[in-house]
Amino acid sequence: MVDRRRIVGQWKQSAAKALVTLVRAEGSSYRRPGARLLIGADGAYAGTISGGCLESEVVRKAAWLVRGGAVVERYSTLFDDTAEIPFGLGCGGVVDLLFEPADTPECHALLAAMEASLGGAESLVVTWLPVDKKPLLRAIVRAGGELVFASDGLDAAEIASVMVTDRGVAGRLASELVYVERLLAPQRLFVLGAGDDARPVVTLAALLGWNVTVADGRPQLARAERFPEAERVLTVRSAEDLGIGNADAVVLMTHSYEQDRALLPGLLASGAGAGYIGLLGARHRSSLLVSEAAAMLGRSVAECCDRVYAPVGLDLGGDGPEAIALAAIAEVQAWVQGKIGASRRLSADDVAQHVAQGGASRYAQAQCAVGAAALPGQ
Repeated sequence: MVDRRRIVGQWKQSAAKALVTLVRAEGSSYRRPGARLLIGADGAYAGTISGGCLESEVVRKAAWLVRGGAVVERYSTLFDDTAEIPFGLGCGGVVDLLFEPADTPECHALLAAMEASLGGAESLVVTWLPVDKKPLLRAIVRAGGELVFASDGLDAAEIASVMVTDRGVAGRLASELVYVERLLAPQRLFVLGAGDDARPVVTLAALLGWNVTVADGRPQLARAERFPEAERVLTVRSAEDLGIGNADAVVLMTHSYEQDRALLPGLLASGAGAGYIGLLGARHRSSLLVSEAAAMLGRSVAECCDRVYAPVGLDLGGDGPEAIALAAIAEVQAWVQGKIGASRRLSADDVAQHVAQGGASRYAQAQCAVGAAALPGQ
């Protein structure tokens, strides 16, 4: 989402010559399909399509590649540097990149849809890739079903044949010729409490590209100049006034028991409550708040506990506002991605399985053999 903001910002400020989109990833890839890079006429760019491995080459060749229209190029990040596909960088995957000139109606429509998504207008983008000498074609459909753009030559039946409704779709190949992407609105985070420790929470959320609302019942704290990265800073005393929905995340950190007690029942309300509710404070304090909220709502304590993350944040250790903010935002990010409780640590079994599957290059295997030969006593 941060890349989308940067790309839209550069597009609005200066002329662009090419847009690059990652449309397929096979194996390991630093970025997922949907990652983009906008290249300006002066060579400056916004966004990323790798971890820095491919950007310089892509920027250098983009103008030449799109001189005759949009094209799809394949890049390898496998270990094998003897392969015909560039580049053997060791990341362990193959990516397909769509290069398209920025001065076409299709590209302008896509960039406009990206800008609209930042304001909450979600849309579905269907792109017929330029394969087998066919030109790039594109259709953009708003979340309500309104067709806002279609390339010349497309009809409604073609568009309907590849439409999807899953909100979780980021980008996928519906076929070898059609790339489908849903441009979602930024994740919304409501920070209820405008104390000094809320500042790093807002900063980290903004770095992820989220839309952040800060709200507090104390007007002396709820001031926009204290939270320049927030989209909104409001003085409110009721959660019902904020328009919080099931896809939204809330961190409740007012440091006021009275405010927390007034806000928590509205956050737990059936059907209209927040999807993630993180509650800052000691466990006994949170227990009292949850029990009072359950009584006010006429629901069981267990049901309310299922909705509340208390104490807020992953158990990362550390002390101070910044460490607490990191733990809280990490937990919200894990919730957004459906990764609560997941770990990416390698095990010895993982290593053995990857090596057995041929994950190591000939170079790596040779280095392992040399290292083994050099071990004492071997």
